[in-house]
Amino acid sequence: MDSKIVLDFFKEITLIPRESGHEEPMTAYLQKFAESRHLQCKTDKTGNVLIVKEASKGKENVPPLVLQAHQDMVCEKVGGFEFDFRKDPIPFEIENGWMVAKNTTLGADDGIGVAACLALLDSDLPMGKLECLFTISEETGMDGAFALEKGFFDGKTLINLDSEDEGQLFVGCAGGVDTIATFEYENEPLLKNYKTMRLRISGGVGGHSGDDINKERANVLQQLCRFLYTQLQYDYQLLSISGGNKPNAICREAEAVIAVPADEYNDMAEDFKAFGGILASEFKNTEPDLMFSAASCKCEQEPIAEEDTVRIISSLTACPHGVVAMSTDIKGLVETSTNLAAVKQDSQKKVFTVITSQRSSVTTELHGIAEKVEATLLLGGADVEHKSEYPGWKPNMDSRILKESVASYRKLFNKDPEVKAIHAGLECGLFLEKFPDLDMISFGPTLRGVHAPGECLELASLDKFVDLLEDIVVNFK
Repeated sequence: MDSKIVLDFFKEITLIPRESGHEEPMTAYLQKFAESRHLQCKTDKTGNVLIVKEASKGKENVPPLVLQAHQDMVCEKVGGFEFDFRKDPIPFEIENGWMVAKNTTLGADDGIGVAACLALLDSDLPMGKLECLFTISEETGMDGAFALEKGFFDGKTLINLDSEDEGQLFVGCAGGVDTIATFEYENEPLLKNYKTMRLRISGGVGGHSGDDINKERANVLQQLCRFLYTQLQYDYQLLSISGGNKPNAICREAEAVIAVPADEYNDMAEDFKAFGGILASEFKNTEPDLMFSAASCKCEQEPIAEEDTVRIISSLTACPHGVVAMSTDIKGLVETSTNLAAVKQDSQKKVFTVITSQRSSVTTELHGIAEKVEATLLLGGADVEHKSEYPGWKPNMDSRILKESVASYRKLFNKDPEVKAIHAGLECGLFLEKFPDLDMISFGPTLRGVHAPGECLELASLDKFVDLLEDIVVNFK
């Protein structure tokens, strides 16, 4: 199977809107694909799709093999870039051996996994029965995996195609939970002779809150709150603050509108400029493109009451972010982390919603960090709830599909792959709850910048990924 075929399918997929929770066009595409090729296809009430290709002649006694990818993608774009993920095709370029979307996410997570499944289903390769499972809303809570009914597929061996480093075979992942806080507030009048200004930090690298949480990147929302906290001793009024978007993405852009005495406006702007210099120094090796601006603006909203400003900004500043613990069992593996993902304001209802996400490969530690985040936000007077918890996937080093995959990789590339667990969340833990006899592994080509604009796919790694997948599928017994 030529990797160009996989890439061609992925290019088709970039034309299809498939934001999490709005995968209907993608689901319809998969159904049409199956129908046009006279393949068995079923769709459950949630939107999960299973396409089945019966065994090739002579392979009828090979056990069924399940390949799995998710239909949806994280939809992030550069601030100010005109783009509608509900209808516009993803703009990408091929350059220097990479397929890249410079102003949006590319959706190779997990569109490239979907494309690989379609290429195999469309091929004449000699293989046993193939069951390709395409789940929905993986990125926003693994809704499809949660809703998957027992017996939806027959296979006892599953290959998840949602990993992002070629040469690595994954046999375990972290579990996770989102912690959501709601702060209510009151307004107060804009003080006389106060002038409004917008403070903005942009240009952050961002990234995946699992894979990239240990890469010392700036969470610009956290840093903006840090600055506002240092200024609480002065007489500014807070009108708004916002930043971030998805629970599983590190915040890249954030802004706040404040009002300051007119005669102190330039001093505040200079303080923010100086703070920008501090961050540029602190993150000089990981954040080369951070930008800071303090500009006059008009704002129709009334300021937030002083007491509410203090408790909200204090809570956001105290809210933990980043790596909490490293594994003592697997060298280099992040065991527990938390991500201060987003703040959204509803000025009509007078509420701020704070979105955080926690991950851990140890369930008790997952609950522990979620409780710590909860306690921090409760101290600020927020209402707090935990949502979308999903289990981790415990490694099985005696896995048969692992042994076959290692042998295949060694045969093809004359070296051993790395066998690892991943700090990101995969649907495998949920599959194991519903199908306890499943033998699973996860692998994929090399992706970079996942969950952030600039996401890219390394084409050379795609060649090796496709070769490995084909060899495993064809020789599976």
